[in-house]
Amino acid sequence: MDFKNFKINVSKLSEITLGGLDAQFELAPKFRQKYTQEFIEARNARKAAVLALFYPNAMGETCFLLTLRANYNGTHASQISFPGGKFDSSDYSLEGTALREAHEEVGIQPDDVYIFKQMTDVFIPPSNFMVTPFLGFLNYTPTLTKNEEVEENIAVLLKDLLNENAFSTTIVTTSYAKKMSVPCFNLSNCIVWGATAMMLNEIKVLLKQI
Repeated sequence: MDFKNFKINVSKLSEITLGGLDAQFELAPKFRQKYTQEFIEARNARKAAVLALFYPNAMGETCFLLTLRANYNGTHASQISFPGGKFDSSDYSLEGTALREAHEEVGIQPDDVYIFKQMTDVFIPPSNFMVTPFLGFLNYTPTLTKNEEVEENIAVLLKDLLNENAFSTTIVTTSYAKKMSVPCFNLSNCIVWGATAMMLNEIKVLLKQI
């Protein structure tokens, strides 16, 4: 999708209802449950936020940014995700969390990002986080950096996400389960599954309506 057209259509998104859990769970592993709000509150889930950042590449095509997490001793090591992280008491809001984390992890300048949509929260049981995704865009191609949490920055063409052929299944092994068959997206030669795939599918359903 041409970035100029993408920006023109952004204004329409405020009028479109989110796909919510129904859209997210189209890309959820079979074992994943739709936890109630009461269950999540009882778990005292920690708050976090991520940024789905759209921007033009050198050809004027719309891209968005994913990251490969570094290989560390943690639940989500070496997985594909959006820039983001846990809420800090110094953050003015969860939107502020997403912008701060994107700055720390990949060098995005918060003041240059236009946030245009808040998506449905995603509960992540293994790490007990309730994650709020935000959609934003830059008017230019960013010069990306990496901190110790990021192994690789991954630019994905929006048209690839919107392509139905991007959907697939794969076998994964994690710290909490082995050889699971899970739905996924194949984007920029990367397999994206789990919470990030669930977020991406709600984004896809949203953008398919403009």
